[in-house]
Amino acid sequence: MASERPVQRVAALMLAAGYSRRFGADKRRLELADGRSLLAASLALPCSMLEEIWLVLRPDEAGGELGLPPAVSLIQHPATVLGMGHSLAAGAERLLAESRADAVAIFLADMPLIRRNSLETLLTHARANNIVLPSYQDKRGHPVLFGRDFWPQLATLSGDAGAKPVLQQNPEAVRIVELDDPGILQDIDTREDWQRLATH
Repeated sequence: MASERPVQRVAALMLAAGYSRRFGADKRRLELADGRSLLAASLALPCSMLEEIWLVLRPDEAGGELGLPPAVSLIQHPATVLGMGHSLAAGAERLLAESRADAVAIFLADMPLIRRNSLETLLTHARANNIVLPSYQDKRGHPVLFGRDFWPQLATLSGDAGAKPVLQQNPEAVRIVELDDPGILQDIDTREDWQRLATH
């Protein structure tokens, strides 16, 4: 049965095309205590565990300015300025065209505290025909893993609701995995969030 076969390959898709309007500055470039940028710190986990890394950036910027690892492939599309759904769609379109992975893990560029063993656990549940959703204390977080069967639906997304429509349309395919990791919820949206991380 297809559902019993473990996934062979998982790609990472990190969304980093936002304009940090709530934060008031380009938070991706914020420096952590160890000298890394917030973006670099968020990329560290997927880069250390997955071979295929895709990064959605704004259409008007040069990736070289962000000091990205050489293994990262860039996705830039004019529609990403319209919201997260458009970033997901642009990413899914490229993955469908160029990736041979069975599933994709969706990461956000302002979440550097996800633990390695959390991603390891999520990867064991990934299949081409399911959606793996991490949870901490009954709150859903990231990364969410979408099997390849759902990439065409991701490619039709728009607006700023993210992947919620795909989750709502496929409840039978969703596998919720409870983790002991508050890092799957901790993003940096405000200056207060940043201060908490800086003293973490």
